[in-house]
Amino acid sequence: MAAYLEACIEEADGDAAFIAKAVLARAQGMTQVARDSGLSRESLDKALSGERSPSFDTILKVVSALGLKLIATVRSEAEVS
Repeated sequence: MAAYLEACIEEADGDAAFIAKAVLARAQGMTQVARDSGLSRESLDKALSGERSPSFDTILKVVSALGLKLIATVRSEAEVS
């Protein structure tokens, strides 16, 4: 799941809705993810629908519920250009 999410982030080119939609497509047991994230199933479905960009808070909750963590790294000069 972590490798998939990383690939989606790279491909999304800053499009949070794209990433959210990709996570929704891969997440197993959305009811459990909703419980583990502290979100209602309805709000989770809306946030990850891909129709709007989810809040960063929602992203952090879902990432944690999936057993993942976000890390930051410095981009190489080739990625910056």
